[in-house]
Amino acid sequence: MRIARFTTGDEPLFGIVTGDLDQYGQPDPDAQVVALAGDPIYAGINPLDQTHRLADVRLLAPVIPRSKVVAIGKNYADHAAEMDSQLPPEPLIFLKPNTSVIGPGDPIVYPRQSQNVHFEGELAIVIGRICKDVPAERAAEVIYGWTIANDVTARDLQRSDGQWSRAKGFDTFCPLGPWIETELSLDDVKNGLRVQTFLEGDTKQDGNTRDLIFDVPTIIAHVSAAMTLLPGDVILTGTPAGVGPMEPGQEVEISIERLGALTNPVKK
Repeated sequence: MRIARFTTGDEPLFGIVTGDLDQYGQPDPDAQVVALAGDPIYAGINPLDQTHRLADVRLLAPVIPRSKVVAIGKNYADHAAEMDSQLPPEPLIFLKPNTSVIGPGDPIVYPRQSQNVHFEGELAIVIGRICKDVPAERAAEVIYGWTIANDVTARDLQRSDGQWSRAKGFDTFCPLGPWIETELSLDDVKNGLRVQTFLEGDTKQDGNTRDLIFDVPTIIAHVSAAMTLLPGDVILTGTPAGVGPMEPGQEVEISIERLGALTNPVKK
């Protein structure tokens, strides 16, 4: 099931997206979205008598985390190598504020404080229930679904600050979307989902989730041992090699197998 958050020009609604994805992660041209009553994370799946063509609505970020976006750094060996970093002995946690979240098609705003803003395509976990100290073997119980993220980073500020809060926390620095996929399993992620990033149509990242250093159960156990996770919280699982700069006027697309594609323009 693909759960989207959308607007027709009125108040945002949640809905179920119908139809298949093509080989590029794009939905069927005849795809529709069936509106839901309330937030399905809290209210369950309650369809309304209201259906729209997907092409006629504007997709929004599929979830607005009520408390936090938790991200994992250096979780692909090839990315750690390209950053000239050693592999972390345990998952490396940092936070992005929920004010950094935007949706598909929303512009990533290049901040005046930076001269080197990078894309980082990632698989993201959406948490479905309040949880703390989750054992790795029970991680599946707290996952609501999966989406795509771009962990946008001001690389020059990351280096100069010596910590990552400002570099990764600007408004618009966490695009999410295009929807939440609820039918992927932990085995699907372990067996491998292709993660690609395209800048102006050129392939920049081409990785696979089978290469995660710390798998999803380990990540959830580690994060929840430190902090309570709330419904709608999002965990970013790390980015493969190939990160690089993007400039105002360009467009970046993150594509993950079976999840679709998340596209955002960059502007001043």
